[in-house]
Amino acid sequence: MSSSHRPAASASPDDVDWLLQRFTGETSGVEHAVLVSSDGVCMATSRGLDNERAGDLAAVVSGLQGVAEAVGGLFDLGDTEQVLILMARGRLVIRAISDGSRLAVITTARADLKVVAFQMARVADGVGHALTPAVRRELLSSATDSANT
Repeated sequence: MSSSHRPAASASPDDVDWLLQRFTGETSGVEHAVLVSSDGVCMATSRGLDNERAGDLAAVVSGLQGVAEAVGGLFDLGDTEQVLILMARGRLVIRAISDGSRLAVITTARADLKVVAFQMARVADGVGHALTPAVRRELLSSATDSANT
């Protein structure tokens, strides 16, 4: 990826979508990505992941974030920056975004986690810039509408 985000006069949900699609399309081993709000709502997802599974993943991410924050509090470790779960056939990587949202990524077992983490940092930076209050409201409204249909 040559740039973490494209220039835009004003941010829109399309910018967030563009970032996720580009990330999943260009980062080897990345299968799915979801943007999860600080309250556990799936705000955006990469193509190929249906709404139900994306919502389930968002709920898992929210729960894991709570566990990570509890550990950080118990041992005075500070804010959670990243969560990594290694499984036999894949990985779950969760990265903090500036507004309290999370970028969650499912990878293959063979994905180079250094490359994935580096590209996730770039996407998180781009999403952080694109996720204005207006864009966040629009994404959450769209997510709520999808859940109610």
